[in-house]
Amino acid sequence: MENLLLGIDIGTSACKIAVFNKKGEVLAQSNQEYNIYYPDAGWVEQNPEEWWRGVCLGIKDCLAKGEIQSSQIIGIGIAGQGWSAIPVDKDGNCLSNTPIWMDTRSKEIAARVEDEIGADKIFEVSGNAFLPAYTTSKLIWFKETMPEIYNKTYKFLQSNSYIGMKLTGVMSSDKCQNYGLHFYNTKTCTYDEELANAMGLSLDKVPDIYQCHDIIGRVTKEAAELTSLAEGTPVVAGGLDAACGTLGAGVYLPKQTQIQGGQAGGISICEDQPIAHPQLIFGPHVVPDLWLLQAGTVGGGGVLRWFKQQFGEGKSFDELTALAEEISPGSDGVTFLPYMAGERCPIWNPDAKAVFYGLGFDKTKGHMVRAAMEGVVFSVQHNLKVAEEAGVNIHELDFRAMGGAANSRLWVQIYADVTGCKISVPASDTATTLGAALLAGVGVGLYDNFAEAVGETVKITRVQEPDMENHKVYQRSMERYLGLYEAVKPTFSR
Repeated sequence: MENLLLGIDIGTSACKIAVFNKKGEVLAQSNQEYNIYYPDAGWVEQNPEEWWRGVCLGIKDCLAKGEIQSSQIIGIGIAGQGWSAIPVDKDGNCLSNTPIWMDTRSKEIAARVEDEIGADKIFEVSGNAFLPAYTTSKLIWFKETMPEIYNKTYKFLQSNSYIGMKLTGVMSSDKCQNYGLHFYNTKTCTYDEELANAMGLSLDKVPDIYQCHDIIGRVTKEAAELTSLAEGTPVVAGGLDAACGTLGAGVYLPKQTQIQGGQAGGISICEDQPIAHPQLIFGPHVVPDLWLLQAGTVGGGGVLRWFKQQFGEGKSFDELTALAEEISPGSDGVTFLPYMAGERCPIWNPDAKAVFYGLGFDKTKGHMVRAAMEGVVFSVQHNLKVAEEAGVNIHELDFRAMGGAANSRLWVQIYADVTGCKISVPASDTATTLGAALLAGVGVGLYDNFAEAVGETVKITRVQEPDMENHKVYQRSMERYLGLYEAVKPTFSR
């Protein structure tokens, strides 16, 4: 029988499960949706037990649809959304819903702790700004506002480590996902006890650290019964979804860079030395001895999905894109700020709003569609300009596009024209689950190393070169985009 790998991705709106063969071909996949809860202003949380139920259903669905024997699966990898704070007791019982990456309930705590300790000292250890979206201030929030939960908590887990625990009974953390803890030294991949204590936190509340491809344990009898997996199947630690997706797009060498075009947007620049910037996101890659300088934006493929739902009048994505293709680069001055739910990198402004600027009687739906697509790319380019401040040379980067936007030739061409760089598009639409599966493949020895894993599975389907005349147009459009944000910024907080 053929040896197979299982990849799990704990996303924000759904968990995605996929089974791959050694060549990276998808034999079966399943999506299982779950809820997001908004119990109060600034509170955004999920129930990890709903993740687990989705995982169980998704695995069973994959095995049935693909007519796969559970014994064929020789390794399991888990990717997950970042910045969770899941309190569990010694028996692994979840004690509360977890605030997720969109949650800002701890913003007053974050501001106070940063003032007490100093932003520079925190950044020196973590390489990240001290923001309420990260895990650290959420732990302090539990301690100060829900002490009964905090005191019962044996360990705080991340999304992938929670599912790893449900599968194996082992509580773990991994070198990549741990960057959400500001007392985690992202350069040495170790905890900084002095900084944790200064924040009023104890290292007793966080698990031991594993390499992302390390086997943390094996599927228990109970988990096997719930998932239909074979008892004893190895499970590796896994890592951050963006980092697993970066690996699944073929990024495992310095200067290779993933451009994310899923529901949200962003970039992941791979480096062999730590390079951080306070407006960006920094952490270890899932591949050992590499780091990722990352940016996460709110606007991505979800912008076009929203436009289609509200104004598409039954048109498909291809039909909307065809309208945009009729419009010249720069959208004849129509500019879109894609801040549909505030914005993350690099402005970190939760009050930011989406804006269409430059509309008139001479403008069409095509102008709005193209401006929306361009606005998403401008938000990524804004982050690349900030990365240059950290010493990154954009034109040395090897860009790989992933996510739904990568399926659009027009959208990828806009990325190429705006950046002035060629963009390669890998074959897989399942980069995140593939990346998780590749971690398992290396961990169990199906691949000797990450070079073999990527070489076996990631194939480039097309390469799109920049049109440098369009690039000149977009340089002027980018100036207008940045100026527009500065002009309307004061209105956002009123």
